[in-house]
Amino acid sequence: MRGSTGAMDRFVSTYTMRLDAKGRVSIPAPYRAVLAKDGTEFLYCHPSLAGPALDAGGNRLLAEIEALIDRYPPYSEAREELAAALYGTSETLRIDPEGRVVLSEGLKAHAGITDAVAFVGLGHKFQI
Repeated sequence: MRGSTGAMDRFVSTYTMRLDAKGRVSIPAPYRAVLAKDGTEFLYCHPSLAGPALDAGGNRLLAEIEALIDRYPPYSEAREELAAALYGTSETLRIDPEGRVVLSEGLKAHAGITDAVAFVGLGHKFQI
């Protein structure tokens, strides 16, 4: 018997998608299914702290960020810096009925996105 955290509950595999003329990109269907199962109707997205990519996901990504920030004492400089890096630069992107999102110019600039993006599954989140 498998537990409730099987592959269907995780972001796996890599997909390459093109931006359309209006700057929208389709979230891969398997990723949309994970977001739906997570109870998420939006895509939470922030510039990766590790390089030119975007970290994205739903409620599990938010929970991870909150747990990471909670490791630091309230009002500490480290906590404030981390909160600013993760919350201050993040965006909540609305997913349209066709499963597309519009990436802001700031997010695209950070990740070097022009006409196509790669979605890379990292389990509880994915990178764009």
